[in-house]
Amino acid sequence: MADAHVMVVTPHPDDAEFGAAGSVARWVKEGKKVVYVVCTSGEKGTDDPAVNPADLAALREKEQEAAAALLGVSEVVFLRYGDQTLEDTPEFRKEIVRLIRIYRPQTVVTVDPYRRYIWHRDHRITGQVVLDAVFPYARDHLAYPELFAEGFRPHKVGEILLWGSNEPNYCIDITATFALKEAALRCHASQVGGDRWAPTAKWLRERAEEAARGYDFQLGEAFHRELITM
Repeated sequence: MADAHVMVVTPHPDDAEFGAAGSVARWVKEGKKVVYVVCTSGEKGTDDPAVNPADLAALREKEQEAAAALLGVSEVVFLRYGDQTLEDTPEFRKEIVRLIRIYRPQTVVTVDPYRRYIWHRDHRITGQVVLDAVFPYARDHLAYPELFAEGFRPHKVGEILLWGSNEPNYCIDITATFALKEAALRCHASQVGGDRWAPTAKWLRERAEEAARGYDFQLGEAFHRELITM
């Protein structure tokens, strides 16, 4: 299995498209291999009491696969945890560590767990677990020694990018890939289809314009970026 340049770890199907799809499309166009890790099935993402959660989970996987294919993502790994059930456990962290050691990315992208006030719990937990998995667990051979015994060699990630941050310090120009971001997000029709698309599209462009303010490009995706030097 070939190493990946970028690993995107997303709490639910569609979160990565909201947070980083323009950047993902840009990285793929630059020849980088990108893999997705989707932590939950998103089966509670509906306000329709008639929807069967298992059916919604299956649909959302198909939507995520379609979005990833459109962006050029090399592989999508579904962990299939229950929506709204994520916890910061050694088992969850171990799964992320294993995947980091398998794909050996230079860059890991996920959601900022430190966003203040209103924030989805699955987002907070995902971000925190990924940060811990990146450093120091994936790096140290005595962290989860059973993984080392199974041949999963330690790996040091070079940088982490967090979307949804209250303290962004890094912005990627997605002017040329914004249309792909929109198209990928529209693959998630169960979430943004029908009359929900117009306000979503308006919000998406306004957010991209705001992220790019002060830069010499029109549309951007903002992240909190941390280089890992230890």
